[in-house]
Amino acid sequence: MTIPRPEHPQPQLVRPDWLNLNGQWDFSIDAGNSGRERRFFADHQYEQKITVPFCPESELSGVHHQDFMPAVWYRRQFQITEAQAAQTTLLHFGAVDYACEVWVNGQSVGTHRGGYASFSFDISAAVKLGENTVVVWAQDEVRTPGQPHGKQSTTYASRDVFYSRVTGIWQTVWLEFLPRTHIVNVQYYPNLAGQSIGVQVQLKGTASLTVDVSYAGQSCGTATVQGQTGVVTLNVPLTALHLWEVGHGRLYDVTLHYGADQATSYFGMRDIQIKGNQFLLNGQPVFQRLVLDQGYNPQGIYTAPTNQFLADDIQLALRAGFNGARLHQKVFEPRFLYHCDQAGFIVWGEYGNWGTDVDDASALSHVLPEWLEVVQRDFNHPSIITWCPFNETLQNRDRPTGDILLQTIYALTKQADPTRPCIDTSGFTHTVTDIYDIHDYIGDGDELAEKYGTLAQGVLPDVRQINGQGDATKPVLLSEYGGIRWSPDDSGWGYGDQPRSVADFIARYRGITNALLNNPQMCGFCYTQLYDVEQEKNGLYTYDRQPKFDLPTIKAITSAPAGYEGAPL
Repeated sequence: MTIPRPEHPQPQLVRPDWLNLNGQWDFSIDAGNSGRERRFFADHQYEQKITVPFCPESELSGVHHQDFMPAVWYRRQFQITEAQAAQTTLLHFGAVDYACEVWVNGQSVGTHRGGYASFSFDISAAVKLGENTVVVWAQDEVRTPGQPHGKQSTTYASRDVFYSRVTGIWQTVWLEFLPRTHIVNVQYYPNLAGQSIGVQVQLKGTASLTVDVSYAGQSCGTATVQGQTGVVTLNVPLTALHLWEVGHGRLYDVTLHYGADQATSYFGMRDIQIKGNQFLLNGQPVFQRLVLDQGYNPQGIYTAPTNQFLADDIQLALRAGFNGARLHQKVFEPRFLYHCDQAGFIVWGEYGNWGTDVDDASALSHVLPEWLEVVQRDFNHPSIITWCPFNETLQNRDRPTGDILLQTIYALTKQADPTRPCIDTSGFTHTVTDIYDIHDYIGDGDELAEKYGTLAQGVLPDVRQINGQGDATKPVLLSEYGGIRWSPDDSGWGYGDQPRSVADFIARYRGITNALLNNPQMCGFCYTQLYDVEQEKNGLYTYDRQPKFDLPTIKAITSAPAGYEGAPL
């Protein structure tokens, strides 16, 4: 039987000895969430089959159950050879929504909370030669206060900007076999001025470490350190410098040797700086022509049907003239980010915070551990140019907890990754941020141009964006605009009144987009949105990715020169 999503799920660290566990699993819905009490992990009659990695709400899962599922159970068998049993065995999950526990051969091997971050368990002590059984329990209740759920609907049906729910496993599950002495993690720190790459490697055991770097098959740098353990940092001078730029994903290949362990990886040479109100990539201002990407699709909901589908979604944006995307209210899988890296397609790394009350003191425990897992996992992707852990939070001014939460997560994000800017919360209210981003769905281009003309005097037009403090001395970006509804039968939801015709749509799109392109103080925009999602009909494409408008016309408007890029440094 063909394995769905057979490609290696984590291109940043690939070893040859791994086993994809996608495909048919036993499956049960635990409506009372009493399965752990009833010891389903030890013995249970499963009623259904499910195709992993697709969530049970999706068509591709074969289950297509769209009501609430407080808890679900999975089971499957896998084989372990003698050679594999002699090594360290890691069981990886791309993502499980929301809380889960995993058993191997009846032995609990670990728990995890958070529906977006990847995680793994060392199951070496639980596996045996021959047949083994893995059981997964997942609890997901989006109606529970505090649980981050992004755009998943808290009512039975989708509505407005809330869509189908995603329960349980929704990314690839795989086994990895590696030597007892092995590489745990690697992070890259490009040094453009020094034409070198800093490499920080977390190690288990003691052995010599070698890092070999090549570009397009040609060796261009190597470094070796002897007898290392723990965390090691080394510098690899590069014989040739190839910049990662917008539209040009020039990636270096890396091979890491540590004792008997060998893994392949990659990086891009680029840096990001904030200089006054300018956002600089490799020292040059780049206007961010972003489009909102929700990461949904009709058949798999959160999970792309194929690897090619992920790459094709990037092409949809490029054909419409965009150079990047806000990956909105969802943490996208590493395979998508890999395609962004290859294409030179810039993105914001975001989180599905909706569902979390930032004014509740418990919010920190729901968000922070998973968010830091996300930052660590995706640190090496050159396509990620900004971190944005929250979207549209409206803190209660009488309860300062929300401000403290945003400030804390901003500070810890900067500590975990000092190489990128961080936006504390996109739109509405900022506490501490590297970029002032604004959401504004004004549908008239002249009105939009007039409103943001005040940036020339260093004044933000909507002071509530920054709690009445500050001015436009940081980069300013309209990170949500447009959202123009277009549905031939006048159905669905969108911002403002639907235009009377396609020609009227184009005129409105041109007017509001030109208002931002022509403003030299505006460093970018993000149009809502790339494609329709269920009942939200404000995409440039339909939900099944068919163009709704003449793409050369849209591209010409989107990619017109921006005043910001001509501003003096």
